[in-house]
Amino acid sequence: MRRRTLLTGSAATAVAAANLLPSGGFAQAKTQTVNLQLGWLASNNNIGEIAAKHMGYFEEEKLNVVIQPGGPSIDGVAIVASGRHEIGQVSSSPSLMLAASQKIPVKCFATVLQQHPYTFFSLEKKPIRKPQDMVGKKIGIQATGKILLSALLKKHNIPEKDVEVVVIGSDFAPLLTGQTDAVTGWLTSTTAIKGLGQPPVTLRLWDAGVQLYALPLYATRDTLEKKPAMLAGFLRGLARGYEYTQKNPEKAVDLLVKEYPNFKRADELEGVKVLLSFAFNDNTKANGWGAFDPKVWQDQITLYDELKQFTAGAPKLDDVITTSILDATKDARAKIG
Repeated sequence: MRRRTLLTGSAATAVAAANLLPSGGFAQAKTQTVNLQLGWLASNNNIGEIAAKHMGYFEEEKLNVVIQPGGPSIDGVAIVASGRHEIGQVSSSPSLMLAASQKIPVKCFATVLQQHPYTFFSLEKKPIRKPQDMVGKKIGIQATGKILLSALLKKHNIPEKDVEVVVIGSDFAPLLTGQTDAVTGWLTSTTAIKGLGQPPVTLRLWDAGVQLYALPLYATRDTLEKKPAMLAGFLRGLARGYEYTQKNPEKAVDLLVKEYPNFKRADELEGVKVLLSFAFNDNTKANGWGAFDPKVWQDQITLYDELKQFTAGAPKLDDVITTSILDATKDARAKIG
């Protein structure tokens, strides 16, 4: 049972007086703890959050942001949807489209990267420079990424039977051993790429016509309706974190390695520079960091519907995204290209 405290005498008078204070009176605003649920383990993908934390940008917004790691056995969307954590981040936008189609009440309110770094890596001896080069080849892909390959093949009218799929983990070794002719990963995964021992041939999913967003931020409809100020404060702080990283990549990586001492500084610095090339472009120059294009989302929904990925029917665009938090912070998010 909860204990209730009875206020009497001077204590009651003090509380009553405090309640009469105008907003922004003598009392200091209380810091609110906000949990950011990741879709995977923390990495250089979270450089902006780390910079914002260590530079005090979240603190200035009266927020204590706690990064909650994800992993193979953690359903981050379910955790956020349940109300256990306030904000979520997934690796790729289709996760939120699929959630919306299942009537899970979460919406994207900003996106960290403007283009997805998802890439097919091959070697010069058997290069895959365009989708048609995949015909007759063995493509190593994670089980959760098979739909991305299907989308790419459909986009280019390539029968799936013409490409051999080999399910792999996150390791690039199958490419070196000849088990596969290509492997998939993010261009920001510099440690894995270096492990190949040679510059790989790259084919980005985005360049091949399947345009997805990476690292979208989301919250429940309830949080969006009841705590818009908190979400706006989080987005302002994170935008400043990315602006700091863009202007001071080496210092930002120092903060990242301080937070996660097992990271290799040289590799992370290289990866962060690649990451920043996806975080800022003409859209952010016009609309500020974190902005997204609703048309890109609609095109994704249409493509996934054509691939029959929505067992409960394709979601409406308004069930997947909202621009309300972007609109509320449009003057505070750095317009950098």
